Amino acid sequence: MSSLIKQRESSRLPSKTDTELDRISNLPGHVIDQILSRLPIRDAVRSSVLSRKWRYKWATIPCLVFDNQCFDVSSQDQTFIKNKVVNIIDHVLLLHNGPIHKFKLSHRDLLGVTDIDRWILCMSRSSIKEFVLEIWKGQRYKPPSCLFSCQNLIHLELFNCLLKPPLTFKGFKNLRSLDLQHITITQDVFEKLISSCPSLERLTLMNFTGVTHLIIDAPNLQFFDIGGIFEDVSFLNTFHLALVSIGLYVNTENDENNARGNSSKLLRFFVNLPHIRRLEIQSYFLKYLAMGYVPSRLPNPCVDLNHLSIRIDFDDLEENTAALCLLRSCPNLQELEMLARPDEQTSMERSANFWEDDHWSSLFAHLRMVKVVGISGVKSEMDFIKFLLSNSPSLEQLTVKPASQEGEWELMKELLRFRRASIFAEVIYLDP
Repeated sequence: MSSLIKQRESSRLPSKTDTELDRISNLPGHVIDQILSRLPIRDAVRSSVLSRKWRYKWATIPCLVFDNQCFDVSSQDQTFIKNKVVNIIDHVLLLHNGPIHKFKLSHRDLLGVTDIDRWILCMSRSSIKEFVLEIWKGQRYKPPSCLFSCQNLIHLELFNCLLKPPLTFKGFKNLRSLDLQHITITQDVFEKLISSCPSLERLTLMNFTGVTHLIIDAPNLQFFDIGGIFEDVSFLNTFHLALVSIGLYVNTENDENNARGNSSKLLRFFVNLPHIRRLEIQSYFLKYLAMGYVPSRLPNPCVDLNHLSIRIDFDDLEENTAALCLLRSCPNLQELEMLARPDEQTSMERSANFWEDDHWSSLFAHLRMVKVVGISGVKSEMDFIKFLLSNSPSLEQLTVKPASQEGEWELMKELLRFRRASIFAEVIYLDP
């Protein structure tokens, strides 16, 4: 009899699986929301099977991300892929109930289909704050005019798009971050777009067509990252700009008008950057800065700049002159990175003994970390390293990484022979 009672009691006790299921079912609503917000949309939708409380709970999540993790498509048929992607997004948007604050669409096989117009129209009717659209294949996609009516946007990111806002477009008043890559946009549209976003803090612009003269008018801009082909760049009302990374993808020759006149690309570039803290000069942009008159130092030093990265041809006299001007104009520089760019053509003016000259006024009192990458051990490169070591009393570490292993033993021996102004300076050699 007692064994029978025990069997009846044990049958009433919930199993371990039931207990775990109850824990999932009884989670507070805000905890469920947090869990769902961290899941790919595919897994969030599947969570409906967990319990009645979880059913369609995903339909209220405010962030919708449709990327490669979301779609499990093994077919190579583009039509099949397109139909499946469209059906999944349509299904999610149809069942979604509530505001959508973030919408991201990025799939490696996605073309600029007209269905995107419908989805953007749906977003424009919600309080969308973050919108990311990356079209990886096909021609430039032209977003519909309703995108430019999303006045709650804080972050906008577009890839492979043609931008042509309606004439009624007055700007994005709340936009703080703008990322445009592989886009086509006219000069006047670009200028109007930037100047009509008064809250803009971050601007990324990569591989663009249609704009040759970049005029950046953004009073609250703090971060600027650009890479592409352009003729000129200037800043207006950018007194808060602190981090700049800029690359010019084509070699630009120092034309006669700039070389002989009193104009200076270097002076004009820095005139509205009084508080810059980090500067990365990539590709051929140092060549651009070397156009025209190059002073021995800037009239207004970059007192806040503590990190400087320069891609340079050490055999180019103009580039070395511009680099020295920058180094002299950064009295509080702490970190320096020099990336050697091999010369593609024979220049008329070579810097045979440039860094051997007595630049006695160049003393880098606060420079702690230096990295020199891509050198081959030629005289101009070694002279520069020697110059830095002898003018940096606070230097802690010099890292050298050559372009190849050819002549590395001779390079290392020469490095060890250089005099160091800092007794704490450590020379680190990295294999290429």
